[in-house]
Amino acid sequence: MIRRKFEPIQRAISKIDSKTSPEVYFRAPDKQDGAEILRLVHDLGVLDPNSAYAYMLIGEHHADTSVVAEIDGRLAGFITAYILPRYPDIVFVWQVGVSEAGRGHGLATRMLFEILKRPACFDVHYLDTTIGPSNEPSQALFRGLARRLDTYVEETELFSSDLFGDFDDEEHEPEILFRIGPFDAKTVRGALFD
Repeated sequence: MIRRKFEPIQRAISKIDSKTSPEVYFRAPDKQDGAEILRLVHDLGVLDPNSAYAYMLIGEHHADTSVVAEIDGRLAGFITAYILPRYPDIVFVWQVGVSEAGRGHGLATRMLFEILKRPACFDVHYLDTTIGPSNEPSQALFRGLARRLDTYVEETELFSSDLFGDFDDEEHEPEILFRIGPFDAKTVRGALFD
């Protein structure tokens, strides 16, 4: 296990990070978003696609802890997440996707904070996610989140390569668990604004 604490970032997250950022509308997903989320996953080409049904269930069952972002009425990003049933103080981020239109504006970070500031996460003290060793952008995103929350990141292997079987032509990378925390609702609010 690797446990790190980074120097906190002093810059605040706001609804619009810069004058060049587009107007973004955040909302909870619903079941009607399932097919559009799947379309974005396919367009991105870097996420493991799930079925439209799985994304519909996220909107139906985990809307309080997931988010979609729209720019000009079009899906620009999404995060699927849920509270761990046995550990109600942990929110698990399953997938993060940002379209070309949403890139370069801190949209992924803004969506993470959109989830963490919701009432469903008031008792959350840790955020978990898994990331492949070669996915440097995701590692940077979640290490940056830890910096903003002035807390730790623990990294441990959760799923080894051999657990994925031989369904693909390529070997699946292991999935490294990133556990960010502890933090609380007050810390989240403090990281949002100056």
